[in-house]
Amino acid sequence: MLALLACVFVMGAPTAGEAMKAVEPARVRGTVERLASFGTRHTLSETESEVRGIGAARRWLDAELRSYGGGVRVVSEAFDVPRSARVPEGAHLVNVYAVIEGTDQAARKRAYLVVGHYDSRVAGTMDAASDAPGANDDASGTAVALEVARVLADRPLEATVIVLCTAGEEQGLLGAKHAAEASEVLRGYEVMGVLSNDIVGDPVPAPAAREGAVVPRHALADARTRVRVFSEGMGRTGDVAALARVRQLAGESDSPSRGLARFIAGVAEKEVTVVQPLLVFRPDRFLRGGDHLPFNERGIAAVRFTTVYEDYSRQHADVGEEVGADGVTRKVGDLAEFVDAEYLAEVTRLNVAAVVHLASAPSVPRDVRVVTAGLATDTTLRWSASPEGDVAGYEVVWRETTAADWEHSTDAGMATEVTIALSKDNYLFGVRAYDRDGFRSPAVFAGAAER
Repeated sequence: MLALLACVFVMGAPTAGEAMKAVEPARVRGTVERLASFGTRHTLSETESEVRGIGAARRWLDAELRSYGGGVRVVSEAFDVPRSARVPEGAHLVNVYAVIEGTDQAARKRAYLVVGHYDSRVAGTMDAASDAPGANDDASGTAVALEVARVLADRPLEATVIVLCTAGEEQGLLGAKHAAEASEVLRGYEVMGVLSNDIVGDPVPAPAAREGAVVPRHALADARTRVRVFSEGMGRTGDVAALARVRQLAGESDSPSRGLARFIAGVAEKEVTVVQPLLVFRPDRFLRGGDHLPFNERGIAAVRFTTVYEDYSRQHADVGEEVGADGVTRKVGDLAEFVDAEYLAEVTRLNVAAVVHLASAPSVPRDVRVVTAGLATDTTLRWSASPEGDVAGYEVVWRETTAADWEHSTDAGMATEVTIALSKDNYLFGVRAYDRDGFRSPAVFAGAAER
């Protein structure tokens, strides 16, 4: 993949390096410890206290984000959710947003979100009273979001970056659903990518958590240098004709979310991030879900970052102690002391790099299609130009139908049509835009049209 990136990046162009260096492990650790200090952040916990419960945590998040300066517009957006099994009396919840407005007139209405949920829980889904520090799940993801906001506060990019701290994830993705469907803060923006960070601070499970498990060779060592990135394949739609079209074009693995995941992997390779993404081609962990899924439901490209190995003696666990089979007494529960600040900082740097590239690049080409007006052994592609004034050209990318990622590319210059001497029967094609500084958009999978 690195060869595909190198052909458009030029010396002297701004990179993500400066922003990545600004990430501070002590900062992300401090955020995790502060959020854990509220005792519990259960969605239905105390809201009036200044020292305990989700209300205190939410007010601290608002104040902390405001402390990053005038380049950040902070909005605490309240909303009501109806009664349900996990919210039996309904609830008045609050999402906290930090908006870093884009600098380019043509790009500023394009937005990229970095998301972490700030609520927590223990073993009992409805237990709003017990201590639920939620350090890894998901103070860690919230810490990523806050650090992205802090680092970019005085480094605005061409497109808009929005940090979102959601409530109610543990009670049914409630905050993310509101954000995706009804947020006034997001109204007027075209959300082009969502990076949800959930369980990203505790990479290596405790020995007791893996007793009796077969752990692949070197897997635990590799866990500190990898983070899973989940992405859906086929978009979620009830349109039978649209689904049939995806199958007809063999586009089952080329949704916008899958393209975003590939883009993140390419950025990580170029920027040589310490933590590299492990792409997992499924919507989420097996039969489970998170805050990226409501955005997927709306047709928005969204992915989830999660450690390679989850520790269920800590996640959704009551705080306490237990004796393992080896006779050793160990702490259990999602405690701040189990979070690896250096690892969490590296996951944050990966997020920062991805966001800098996404929000600095042109928007994706529109209406990308293979022209099907006549039978031919070559392939003609057409697309609509990206609107930004600094667009310097387009690339056509392609891969064999069995390949997981784009394998080849060719520069099309400023043309919006190109013919490739390869059969459309044998390859999958896409197109991406790049600007004068060498930043490139995600590749858009080519559909089909007669013209």
